[in-house]
Amino acid sequence: MIDPAIILPYVLACLLFSIIPGPSVSIVIANSTAGGTRAGLFTILGTELGMLSMVLIVAVGLEAVMNVVSGAFEIIKIVGAAYLIWIGWKMFRSSGQLNFADGARLPIGRYLWQGALTNWSNPKTLLFLSAFLPQFVDVSRPAFGQIMILGLIVMAVATASDCVYAVAAGKARHLLTAARVRLVNRVSGAILMAGGVWLALQKRA
Repeated sequence: MIDPAIILPYVLACLLFSIIPGPSVSIVIANSTAGGTRAGLFTILGTELGMLSMVLIVAVGLEAVMNVVSGAFEIIKIVGAAYLIWIGWKMFRSSGQLNFADGARLPIGRYLWQGALTNWSNPKTLLFLSAFLPQFVDVSRPAFGQIMILGLIVMAVATASDCVYAVAAGKARHLLTAARVRLVNRVSGAILMAGGVWLALQKRA
């Protein structure tokens, strides 16, 4: 259902999206630092359950819009490309500071809820998925299945990336300095802005 030619660039884009520290990464790091790697892994499970529900919303919503308004898909993609450029600019200007919240040891269920609610308390994640996933959808095919597959891929990449943060934070918090996070943000932001411009120009081709 997904064009094999887009898999590699899509996975690379997912990796770029996943390694950028945000609220979810911050809570994973905080819990891993206080409760160990195991606490971070359960937090990641919660964040990914939250992301799965967001992917479902994007898939259902995009399918409905495409069925009602035939020309809406290109508008969604153009607006999405503009949003990616804006997010890239915000990343580029980020200070790199991570918010280490209170990480007292919690029951497993609390880590799951904390991860899921952290994702849902940040509407930027849903907005990003709404802008990002449609860029790789073939408009000639049903959108729902494509979005779900693309969503599962980004979840898999995000899980792998977050696990690295959890292990690193659980073993050596000093590896995650603000300066290093800021460097990652600037490089990622520049790439994301360039990708957004490229996608916008592709629409006009």
